[in-house]
Amino acid sequence: MSYWEGLAITAGINVIMVLGVTVLLGFTGLFTFGHAGFVAIGAYVSALASLKLGTPLPVSLLLGVLATVLCTLPIGFPTLRLKGEYFVVASLGVGEIIGRLIENFDSITGGARGLPGIPVKTDLWVTLAFVALCVWLVSNFRRSKYGRNCEAIRDNEMAASCIGINPFKYKMIALIISGALGGLGGGLLAHYVGLLSPSMFGIARSTDMTIMVIFGGLGSITGSVVATIILSILPEFLRFAAEWRLVFYGVAVIALMIVRPSGLFGNKELSFDFLKRLTRRPITGVRNSGNGESSDGQ
Repeated sequence: MSYWEGLAITAGINVIMVLGVTVLLGFTGLFTFGHAGFVAIGAYVSALASLKLGTPLPVSLLLGVLATVLCTLPIGFPTLRLKGEYFVVASLGVGEIIGRLIENFDSITGGARGLPGIPVKTDLWVTLAFVALCVWLVSNFRRSKYGRNCEAIRDNEMAASCIGINPFKYKMIALIISGALGGLGGGLLAHYVGLLSPSMFGIARSTDMTIMVIFGGLGSITGSVVATIILSILPEFLRFAAEWRLVFYGVAVIALMIVRPSGLFGNKELSFDFLKRLTRRPITGVRNSGNGESSDGQ
C-alpha cells in the first residue's frame, strides 16, 4: 500500500465518522463532544468479532454498527432531554465514560495496553464504496420527512413542537444514525490500523470531527466531505514544519473561519445544477424580444 493510498483511506474513514456529526450537529443542532465514544464502540466490537470469532469484514462491521446503535438508546434517553450547554457537557461525559470502560475491561479490550493483531482488511476500494454509500444515505435522510423535521427542530425547537413535531423522537433518530455512522467508521479504522488503544478515542478526536463539520459549513454534506478531506491531508503537507505544523494547521483553520464564518459551503450543497448556475453568465444590454432587436431599439 502506497503512502498516498493510505492517506486517502484515512481521509475516507474520517469522512464517514464526520458525516455522523453532521447529522447530529448540522441537521439537528446538537453540539456534541462525545462522538469519539461511538467510534470506539464500533471499532472495538468489530475488531473483537474478527479476532475472537473470525468473522469476515462485512459481518464484523455490521456487528460494530449494531452494538453502537444499541448503546445510543440508553445514552439518548437521559441526555437528549437536556438542552444547550447541558447536552454538550453530558456528551463529553459519555465519551469519557466509554473510554474508561474500555480501559477497565482490559481482559477483553486489552485496556491501556491496546488491542493488537486486528486483521488489516480495509483497503481503498472498500473505503470509497462505504463513503459513497454513507453520503447517499445521509443525503436521502436530509431530503426525507425525518431530515426536514430535524432541521425544523434545529432552527426553532419550540415552533417545531407547536406544529406537531416530537423533538425527542427526531433527536433520537438523529443520534441513532449518527452513532451508526461513527460505529462504521470505527470498524473500518480498526481494520485499517490493526491496533486499537483508548487514547485514539479521546476528546481530541471528537473535537477534530466537530471542527471539520463547522469548517465545511453547518448543515452542508458537501462542506463536511470537502472540509474533512482538506483537514485530513493538510497536516501531512505541513510535515516540513516539524513541531510547528500544528500551529500552522490551527492558523489556517482560524484564517478560513474569519474569511468564511459560515464555513466553506455554508448550508449549500454542490450539485450539477449548482455548477450550472456558477458557470452561467447573464448577458447585459440585450432584451428578449420577438424581433431580436437590442434594448436600445437600433
